[in-house]
Amino acid sequence: MTADLIRLHDDLRLSDGQEADWKAYTLAVAPSQDLLARHRATSELLPLVPTPRRIALIEATMAQDNLDFKRQSAAVNAFYGKLTPDQQKVFDRETLPPSDAGGDRR
Repeated sequence: MTADLIRLHDDLRLSDGQEADWKAYTLAVAPSQDLLARHRATSELLPLVPTPRRIALIEATMAQDNLDFKRQSAAVNAFYGKLTPDQQKVFDRETLPPSDAGGDRR
């Protein structure tokens, strides 16, 4: 678990009843070894294949990434639905991507 997830967990002040939902959420959003291996294999193959195969390889990788994203977004939505309105505000604030200005989002 990353420092950001630990901080988010602490800041959400989850109830005992929400802990199982938290565990399911963190497992679902963690980068899978399959994803990392798929990206590594794609990067290694791209210079070795002709352009039409590169395009097909990139397309296949993107399609699988999209499936992973849908799975993760379903987990986020399921967990978010278990949070109180105040916890949702914390979650929204703390999971906002960093700004391009490089400032701290907290």
